[in-house]
Amino acid sequence: MWISAAEAALLGGFLCLDRIVLQVMLSRPVITAPLIGLALGDPLTGLMAGAITELLWIDRFPMGTYLPPNDTIAAVLIAAGAIMAGKHTGGVSPELLAASVLLFVPAAYIARQLDMLIARSNDAAATAAVDDALGGDTRAIAVRHYTALAKTFILSSVFIFVLLLPGTVLLVYVFPGLPDCCMRTLVMVYWFIPVLGVAIALATIKVRGKLPVFAGLLLVAMIVFGLW
Repeated sequence: MWISAAEAALLGGFLCLDRIVLQVMLSRPVITAPLIGLALGDPLTGLMAGAITELLWIDRFPMGTYLPPNDTIAAVLIAAGAIMAGKHTGGVSPELLAASVLLFVPAAYIARQLDMLIARSNDAAATAAVDDALGGDTRAIAVRHYTALAKTFILSSVFIFVLLLPGTVLLVYVFPGLPDCCMRTLVMVYWFIPVLGVAIALATIKVRGKLPVFAGLLLVAMIVFGLW
């Protein structure tokens, strides 16, 4: 479990860099979670976790100084937590995936605070880089850029690892002992998420006017949910 958690944390930390520098959509949950699933040997669960997380925050996007919840980290934790716990509980079921969602969704909001700290730190570094530029010190500017990247990677990876390992242990030891009423509730949560996603996506379509993209995403998500 330690090795799997470390692998997920390192890969998740790298994917988080896409949010600030690469920006080729690798950090979107629908891409991030399947990659985590592929690394841990269960891409289908990764796809499911990615669809769930994408639907939950499909209407949140950075605009101006607003930082949305870190859905990349949430996707990593939900996918990795479900997959790792499933290896010790007889496989990943809809109930286990729903439990992983409920457990790790708050991490997106905690990680947003981490993003704010990193952003403020980078603002200070940017001001210092301007002074370096005025002084003609190009080497110092490059060092500040690489330092900012390393800081984001390290903090994101550590954050994921610190939450993932105890969260997975909690799922392994608590989930199998849940009573039948809790299991039925988790099934209802699992099927409620696409309905919630439809409502969120409809609001997003109204704002952003990208009906074909979101309609296609919802259709794929509903098909996958129905087949799993």
